[in-house]
Amino acid sequence: MFKILTLNNISITGLDRLPRDCYEVASEIQHPDAIMLRSYKMHDMELADSVLAVGRAGAGVNNIPVDKMSERGIPVFNAPGANANAVKELVIAGMLLACRNICQGWDYSRGLEGSDHDVSKAVEQGKKQYVGFELPGRTLGVVGLGAIGIQVANAALALGMKVIGFDPDITVDRAWQLSSDVEAATSADDLLTRADFVTFHVPLVDSTKNMINAQRLSTMKDGVVLLNFARDGIIEESAMIDAIDSGKVYAYVCDFPSNGLKGHDRVITLPHLGASTKEAEDNCAVMIADQLRAFLEDGNITNSVNFPTIDLPRNGGSRLVVVNRNVPNMVGQISTCLADASLNIIDLLNKSRGDIACTIVDLESDVTDDTLEGIVAIDGVLSARLL
Repeated sequence: MFKILTLNNISITGLDRLPRDCYEVASEIQHPDAIMLRSYKMHDMELADSVLAVGRAGAGVNNIPVDKMSERGIPVFNAPGANANAVKELVIAGMLLACRNICQGWDYSRGLEGSDHDVSKAVEQGKKQYVGFELPGRTLGVVGLGAIGIQVANAALALGMKVIGFDPDITVDRAWQLSSDVEAATSADDLLTRADFVTFHVPLVDSTKNMINAQRLSTMKDGVVLLNFARDGIIEESAMIDAIDSGKVYAYVCDFPSNGLKGHDRVITLPHLGASTKEAEDNCAVMIADQLRAFLEDGNITNSVNFPTIDLPRNGGSRLVVVNRNVPNMVGQISTCLADASLNIIDLLNKSRGDIACTIVDLESDVTDDTLEGIVAIDGVLSARLL
């Protein structure tokens, strides 16, 4: 029986992927094998020695001490793309809110007083303050062409916009999903100087922190609209406020309210709604549940932010899963231990990523506790278990 600790409310649709005859799932549970969470901050959490995996029902993992998990041989899973449609819809909505001055017009209409005749007269007098512009023919720059960025780019094309994108790390799979009509920018700066709208879909790391600053804002088109539904910290807030005040930036739409932003008429802040749909929550939970189950039951790894992807179909017999530091001769030492115990290997797969390596071994017969202890004792082995 596997035990799963939930640190946030997780969609029942996802939890239903864990058979109750094999899994115990609870928000309070002793000695869990895995943890499922959404926004809970784990950095100061005392982690039980029993934990084998952590699954975040969302894309970002800033709330998880990934380096600490790696040191303990614990894969951290996320759900890239599960919320892509939800974020895409909000980005499109954000562009429309900005270019048509919808929020400002709504506030104006809500404040009208007097008789219907007075209201109607005020509407006709006031509407000229909220004249906007349309999307077709405008250029959208998409920084980051992962699951979300690609959907945003393709949707903008369907609305008649021109689209340029930049992502030096785009994968082959993602490139196949991207419309051939999206123009590739030569650099982030190339994109920023040519776009009427810019949307960001990158993680918050050292290279993206404050990537939009005063210098880069000064190179953009006058009247540019910026949208940030990715991560707080990508855009330097003080520089953005100055750019709005000066009229350089027409509007800023983001998912990260702050005291500095909330008083600006040209700023639309939403309470982190990017993935706040039932469908997105269901999709994220299903993906994480399936990934945790594959790892706990078979040792296979998909969508881990710190471990290699590894997938070995079952070949019968006993399965050994070893997590170790990525140093020379680890597979040789593991194989020697098995050979010394007269265990014949049916199949073996070893994959590495950075400082971490995983080895899955299928054997003709069962591994004894003494042999398992010998493998765990190998210098560099972080964990080893039998399935």
